Amino acid sequence: MADEIPDTLEPDPFDRLVDAPFDAALSERYLVYALSTITARSLPDLRDGLKPVHRRLLWAMRQLKLNPTDAFKKSARVVGDVIGKYHPHGDASVYDAMVRLAQDFALRYPLVEGQGNFGNIDGDNAAAYRYTEARLTRTAMLLMQGLDEGTVDFIPTYNGEESEPDIFPGIFPNLLANGASGIAVGMATNIPSHNVAEIVDATLKLIDNPRAEHAELMEVFHGPDFATGGLVVDSADVISAAYETGRGSFRMRGRFYAAEAASEDDRDAGIERLGGGQWQLVISEIPYQVQKGRLIEQIAQLIADRKLPILEDVRDESDEQIRIVLVPRSRNVDPDLLKESLYKLTDLESRFGLNLNVLDATRTPQVMGLGEVLQHWIASQIDILLRRSHHRLEQIARRLELLEGYIIAFLNLDRVIEIIRTEDEPKQVMMAEFELTDRQAEAILNMRLRSLRKLEEMELRKEHDALLAERDELQKLIDSPARQRTRLKRDLTALRKEYGEDTKLGRRRTTVAEAAPAVEFSMDAMIEKEPVTVIISARGWVRGMKGHVDLGADGIGGEFKFKEGDGPAFALHAQTTDKLLIASGDGRFYTLGCDKLPGGRGFGEPLRTTLDIDSGSPVIAVLVYRKGGQILLANSAGRGFAAEMDELLAETRKGRQVVNLKDTITLKVVREIAEADDHVAVVGDNRKLVIFSLEELPVMARGQGVQLQRYRDGGLSDAITLKLDDGLSWKMGGDSGRVRTESDMWQWKVARGAAGRLPPTGFPRDNRFG
Repeated sequence: MADEIPDTLEPDPFDRLVDAPFDAALSERYLVYALSTITARSLPDLRDGLKPVHRRLLWAMRQLKLNPTDAFKKSARVVGDVIGKYHPHGDASVYDAMVRLAQDFALRYPLVEGQGNFGNIDGDNAAAYRYTEARLTRTAMLLMQGLDEGTVDFIPTYNGEESEPDIFPGIFPNLLANGASGIAVGMATNIPSHNVAEIVDATLKLIDNPRAEHAELMEVFHGPDFATGGLVVDSADVISAAYETGRGSFRMRGRFYAAEAASEDDRDAGIERLGGGQWQLVISEIPYQVQKGRLIEQIAQLIADRKLPILEDVRDESDEQIRIVLVPRSRNVDPDLLKESLYKLTDLESRFGLNLNVLDATRTPQVMGLGEVLQHWIASQIDILLRRSHHRLEQIARRLELLEGYIIAFLNLDRVIEIIRTEDEPKQVMMAEFELTDRQAEAILNMRLRSLRKLEEMELRKEHDALLAERDELQKLIDSPARQRTRLKRDLTALRKEYGEDTKLGRRRTTVAEAAPAVEFSMDAMIEKEPVTVIISARGWVRGMKGHVDLGADGIGGEFKFKEGDGPAFALHAQTTDKLLIASGDGRFYTLGCDKLPGGRGFGEPLRTTLDIDSGSPVIAVLVYRKGGQILLANSAGRGFAAEMDELLAETRKGRQVVNLKDTITLKVVREIAEADDHVAVVGDNRKLVIFSLEELPVMARGQGVQLQRYRDGGLSDAITLKLDDGLSWKMGGDSGRVRTESDMWQWKVARGAAGRLPPTGFPRDNRFG
């Protein structure tokens, strides 16, 4: 019947739903993802120094028989095998990893030999994988040596169809030799490359003395050896401390070297002498991971922005070797000064952070020091040695079994042939008659007739005895840790010969030496000194006109043009090497270099595009900074103090708060104090004048100051410093330009903070000193 209910119902998928708190479910799944990222993607294994993607790339190339002596194959073939069989990720990421393994400027000891465009040190990308070809290098073969000797476990691939090695067993110390970098979840790793000969020397010290001090290791292990050469200029103590803890950083510099220089000193300094006393600098090596094209752009931008006026030009004359030529502005430029300025302003000096975070044999991530890394690596190599020995013992046992069978067959050859010819079950008969094992009988039966004549007793017994001797040696090796260490030392010594200092690949590239004391220089000294006229409008527009332009009779801008509704506020003469101190009404001081002023054409630019001046605080004073100078500061409530100009310089565009103000009080007076001045004159809105000794004015870096004058009504109008013997001077009214001086000022000289008395006859009605 159509309405009959079937006997078996498919389970409802909703029955498998589990009710769980969202935060618990999320954290559990995120933890699984984090662990997967750490152990299967981002951190290298201490034993072979590889991440899974690199290991699978090399394994796939080995399976494709891309040995150093065989022909190249398309990179697309390798990438296809890797993502299809072993590493189910994007082809772009796999190819990028493969390209890095082939770049001699990225890897100290390349593991892949590329043919075609694999990128360059300028930062250009490699060609698409359908164009390039690749094969393994000798170093990669050393790293994979022993894979067929039972040295490591093989694990199923992601789909279970094939298997891949868990690690590579080779004796090449790839972790430290080539380094690694990666970012996981909550942790990262960054390991520089090192010289194989130094790694081997340090390892041999630890094999001889497992309790060797870190200082002993650093006697033979000198620090990073980058693929691009250059210099590491930190002190030996800094380098040693970094390797002791596994964390630290190294200061890297490019190398100046002029191969064609006439003298050895010039050659090492990178100086090429030209005619007429002219010279140029040559950069031959750049810091690791710095793109040459980017570095040249930085230098060219410094020249364009006039931030390095002692440098005239930069040229890239590189071919297979780096050659960046720097042309100084004149022959009188100090080469050391030019070098130091480039170190400070460009990536010619950069830092490499050391973070020795690796996976140990249990796949546990941890940060290790140099000694701990080498100890773990020695333990892994001993384990690989033992596994290889056990595997070889098994092979010897199987071969000895067959040899013993062959000897029996040789001694009874006629009877063996008779049994084979006459018996229906010759295998069973031979096993019973000659006490053969199943394998021995099977091997004899499988021999070809032509092989029977090769069964010579002497040869068989010779091979038998050789295998017995080898078995005894292997058993002694397995039973003796001392023999194991000796064997490892022998293998490492052979490796050192192949990568020694006298070989092209093994020669140290990076010089490790503490830098000489830096040449002291100020960036101000780099600025070409030229006269400039600074003009700031009432609305805060600033410009700098070349030369010292006539400021006009009133000294505030003459006939300069301004935007409609705007007008002059400040105008002063300066040099491009000067700094301007700009004070705003809220008590903040800002610093602006005269070399950074916009040009004099047009109306200039708003100050607030360069400085973070509050829109509600007007600019009340602009001064040229004078080293060691002092200024008088006073607020509208009559409080003030003296400040050192050196203390007013601000490093950022936000400026520096100097005068603390309350409520509606504003900064009213900013005047430079002349060296000869010895008194302070203050006049209030109430037209009362006081004069007191400058010694009564405190010098402060920040604050409200002290009371300069008392007021019953109003506040401070103006303040100035003067030399009392010269008297008090002020401009007369009108256009006459006359100046009146009152020399007898004893009537107004009182203690600081007094109320004062009316000023001399003829004092300006606006209560300003002018």
